[in-house]
Formats: sequence, structure tokens, C-alpha cells
Amino acid sequence: MSEAALIASRRLRPEPGRDFWVFGYGSLMWRPGFKPLESRPALLRGWHRAFCIYSHHYRGTEAAPGLVLGLDRGGSCRGRVLKIAADQAELVADYLHEREMITGVYMPRWVTVTTPLGPLRAATYTADRRHRQYSGKLDIDRIVEMICHARGESGTNRAYLENTVRHLDDLGIADCPMHELLRLVEAKGPSHDLPGR
Repeated sequence: MSEAALIASRRLRPEPGRDFWVFGYGSLMWRPGFKPLESRPALLRGWHRAFCIYSHHYRGTEAAPGLVLGLDRGGSCRGRVLKIAADQAELVADYLHEREMITGVYMPRWVTVTTPLGPLRAATYTADRRHRQYSGKLDIDRIVEMICHARGESGTNRAYLENTVRHLDDLGIADCPMHELLRLVEAKGPSHDLPGR
């Protein structure tokens, strides 16, 4: 199957005429790009947030890839679920497809999350372990090296990590591995990125 056909086959299809929920674990939590009806903290079991996706565009290049977040199997992940109104469902599903499915490295799937008001069924985007952009579990030193040096169309990989940790803190989501990774990156020296990036 070609990459284009793979991407087309992975379009999110919410149930017609029904509200639906999306589970965010990265920038979708703080920059959704749409106005949700409701937002709740949520816990997803069986998946964890990880720098497991090679970035060849936004935070790296083909020659010098960066790393961005994906949901990989195992553990658990704290994030947020966003509720989309039925009359906006198709529009938001199309927007999410354009945003998340630049390549076929993400696989949309329906999962069950735990929230303070009970369990919910939500859509989310998980890492496809068969895709060439899936990095697998890299050695921590390799991850640090890549994040320190990669830069793409949206800025440095380091700024992406810093932004992620800051927003997780703002949302009250404790993620010790992300903090530890940032500590190791900061130990390599100051960032030389442009202000505000």
C-alpha cells in the first residue's frame, strides 16, 4: 500500500449525528485548533507518551531527524479528553486528519479512558510500529543527542520538548520521564534557539 493510500485509509470516522471525544497527550491538549464542548483530565492505560517518532519536517529533516511524541504500547498516559459536538464532528475529524496524518506513522484508534466522571470511549493517535518513522525505544543518550541538535520547519527539537514539559506542568500532569529528559538536555548546555520559538 502506498503512503497516500495508507493515510487515506486511516481517516477518523466518528459515528454520524453523535458527539465524540478525542484523547490528547501532546499539543492537542493545549492547542487543539477547535473549540471543544468540554475538556476533562483522563488516564489511558496500556499506552505511554514517548519520543518514538522520527520527525523529518516540523522538528527535524530527512538528513538530521528530530523526535516527536507518540503513544507507544505499555504503561499508562495522563492527558485530556476533548468533547466535540455532533454538528462539528465531521469538520473536526477532517481537521485532525490534516493535522496528525501528514504521514502514516500515526494510527487512529478508539480507546477507553478513565476520567473523574467515569470511563469514556475516545479517539486517539497511536504510533504505528511498522512505519519507517517509528524509532522504537532508543537509548536515552541517543534521544538527548537528537533533541539537542535537530531543527525543522517549526523550530528546534529542544524547544518542542521544553514547550511540552511547560504545558504538562501548567495542566497539572506529572510526567517524570519528560522532566528527566529535559534535565539531561539542559545539562548539555544553553539553548541557542531564537527567543519565543
